Amino acid sequence: MKVTFERVALNNLEKLIEISRTTFSNAFAKDNNPDDFKDYLNNAFSEEALMSQIKDRNATFYFVYYQKDIVGYFKVNEFEAQSDLNETNGLELERIYVLNAYQGKQIGLQMLEKVYMTAKQKGKTYIWLGVWQRNKRAIKWYQNNNFKKFGTHPYFIGDDEQTDWLMKKEL
Repeated sequence: MKVTFERVALNNLEKLIEISRTTFSNAFAKDNNPDDFKDYLNNAFSEEALMSQIKDRNATFYFVYYQKDIVGYFKVNEFEAQSDLNETNGLELERIYVLNAYQGKQIGLQMLEKVYMTAKQKGKTYIWLGVWQRNKRAIKWYQNNNFKKFGTHPYFIGDDEQTDWLMKKEL
């Protein structure tokens, strides 16, 4: 299943809010306290938060299309937009999500390839990301794609402090 990519612009804000909330809820709602989760969704994927991120010159969102349908999205950060490292040689893959109906169709691999190409074009030597330590399926997928754990950091869903593994892939 071949996909195409489009950089998200401000005029696509409503679509970004919708797919962000849908994919994050599908992935994590069942594993979190409903009140904490609702607070997180309302803050992390608010119009203000996502508009600010779209406007940040060091953060870039991409929609992933199959034919004319948006089937996923991802976000990359460099320099001070990164959530942790803020190193000039690295590109953070902060979000990568595919709608449930399109999972298992190699879309994630095509997304990773786009991230690799983007990082190389920007002169980066590695990609890094954070993934919830309880998300064993995602961790295995990243490991299968040559990402290695190099640390941890806290991640909050509402008041619930969780732990993300930090994983890196050298380019």
